Amino acid sequence: MDPNNTPSQPAPENPTPTIPTPVVSSGEAPEPQKNEGWHNVASTIIVLAVALLVAVGLSSFVFQSYEVSGPSMETTLNNNDRLIVWKLPRTWSKITGHAYIPHRGDIIIFDQTGLPDGEKQLIKRVVGLPGDRIVVQDGMLTVYNQAHPDGYQPDKTMPYGSVITDTEPETGQHEWVIGKDQVFVCGDNRPDSLDSRTFGPVSSKQIIGKLELRVAPFSDIKRF
Repeated sequence: MDPNNTPSQPAPENPTPTIPTPVVSSGEAPEPQKNEGWHNVASTIIVLAVALLVAVGLSSFVFQSYEVSGPSMETTLNNNDRLIVWKLPRTWSKITGHAYIPHRGDIIIFDQTGLPDGEKQLIKRVVGLPGDRIVVQDGMLTVYNQAHPDGYQPDKTMPYGSVITDTEPETGQHEWVIGKDQVFVCGDNRPDSLDSRTFGPVSSKQIIGKLELRVAPFSDIKRF
């Protein structure tokens, strides 16, 4: 058989491969949802509202900042000192229905009415507790109670006594019996302090809190 007469085979087909069309990015982010901005604003408002409520709650029930005005607690506290007053014990006493009675020697903030310039918040030291009989004679304060039937002078025996450098230079004798849920308070600067020697014992309901910390001036930071 003549090879020259062999019919030629058809050439195999080579289909052209399909080349994917590249996707060209415009570089622009998808348009955000219209309500996304409102969602962010609402979240911010909620966070600020919660923060405000927490701040108000802490200030009302836990602690609060005060500034000393006047010389009545010198030399323990001076004019313009910045203080932190601890209010949680008073808050807890209200929740439990019990009177908050601080310790003798504590420094407290309290509301006082009937003053020459109206109602004010005062800061004084507790020197008398419920059941005490307080006698002030010629400026010297003496406490009589069951533990000290013959009387004792806390200004001389308690740690704070070192700051009492002078007493009220008045003559005569004055006496008070401290009732239930009451305290007797005096300023450390006795000659220049309006306190229980003038307006009598203070009810536990008037007490705002106990001095915990002096934060300014920075050179005199102190815990009480």
